[in-house]
Amino acid sequence: MANLKIVLRKNMKKKDGRIPLALRISENYKTNYVWLGHSVFEKDWDNVACKVKKTHPNFKQLNNFLMKRMIEVNDIYFNAEKKITPRQIKQKLKGPDGSKSFFTVATEHIQSKYDTGVFSVAKAQLSILYNIEEFIQLKNSRSKAKIIQEIKQRRLKRVSEARRSKYHWMDGVAYFKKNDNLRFRDIDESFIRKYKTFCSSYLNHKPRTITNQLIFIRTLYNIAIKEGVIAQKYYPFAGEKEKIRISSGNKIGLNVEEIEKIESLELEKYSTIWHTHNIWLFSFYFAGMRISDVIKLKWSDFKDKRLYYVMEKNGKPLSLKIPDKARIIIDYYRPDKKFNNGYLFPFLREVDQTQAEQIYTRTKSTTKLLNKYLKRIAKLCGIDKTLSNHIARHSFGNIAGDRIHPLMLQKLYRHSDLKTTLNYQANFIHRDADEALDSVINF
Repeated sequence: MANLKIVLRKNMKKKDGRIPLALRISENYKTNYVWLGHSVFEKDWDNVACKVKKTHPNFKQLNNFLMKRMIEVNDIYFNAEKKITPRQIKQKLKGPDGSKSFFTVATEHIQSKYDTGVFSVAKAQLSILYNIEEFIQLKNSRSKAKIIQEIKQRRLKRVSEARRSKYHWMDGVAYFKKNDNLRFRDIDESFIRKYKTFCSSYLNHKPRTITNQLIFIRTLYNIAIKEGVIAQKYYPFAGEKEKIRISSGNKIGLNVEEIEKIESLELEKYSTIWHTHNIWLFSFYFAGMRISDVIKLKWSDFKDKRLYYVMEKNGKPLSLKIPDKARIIIDYYRPDKKFNNGYLFPFLREVDQTQAEQIYTRTKSTTKLLNKYLKRIAKLCGIDKTLSNHIARHSFGNIAGDRIHPLMLQKLYRHSDLKTTLNYQANFIHRDADEALDSVINF
């Protein structure tokens, strides 16, 4: 338990000789002080009893105040659901006024994601911080075109420096830790409304991208409320205030004929476009398995004619029978089994498997490369739909339609909630709506 004591901060003596009172919170060699808003002369302070002597004109009222503060901190300590640090106690005692920087809470959250190896989330959230910084520094007196150009230049500079190893995205976390230009109290309904407009008008973000940013802000606000940084009454997402609505654009998948065109495509063996072709089809054959998961598949994931893997996005394990078409692709790579560092596909064979961030970075760059070659595949097949890594999932859903029971689709998609599966599959079930339309039009 933390050691609590009310002390005089003698090094802060005022010009009139009075010394400020502070609550000292110590634990594991870490100490924090909470100013109590009162100062007394040293002669009026009982250092042993930690209270004001009777020589002080208002000793009763002041001692009652000090006792209440001690009771308050004890209540905070004992009522905490988990171990609480002196710093957190101090913050709760200071009161939830939102004075703590939004960026401070944000970087603590991002750092925790990074430390646990959730690099994709950490990097995406850091990008949101840069967007928010651009917004709070916006000067409407300048031309919109000029502002947009400068925002793009700053982003390109970060990307360029990252490629030359002059900038690591965790440098951005260190930068924002020092940024105190935004408090939680500043993030109200007006702020959010204007930020949404900024994202749409200046950053050209789509509705879903904007929604993801609002979800991140809401998450941080909930953390801040729980930690006593800001009071619940300031929560901008409560009641009839700002409501986050998750919009979903049309999901368009390939049909059977288009899949067959891709399957029949003949490409130079071991070329990058050949690997791209195999990986995309492999993803489709396993119900739209995420490309990042496909790239990281190892030979050890295949046992007894089944695939066993854990989905990176939600940590869910899954076991599926290997379809015959997928087995053909696996056999393509069997001769090179010992050369790919244990991986089925060759893109991660040179990475250090003990370096999680290196695996993440290489996977991300590979995904980008595959998307580039998928455009060429679409052109070769005469497919006018946008062919991307993720459309393998949409294509499976499109062909599945309403032929597979939703509970089975939920398992194949690795969705936590059946409602998610039903909403997702609604993009591909058109028969009832089409028949209803025909029944009225074709009279």
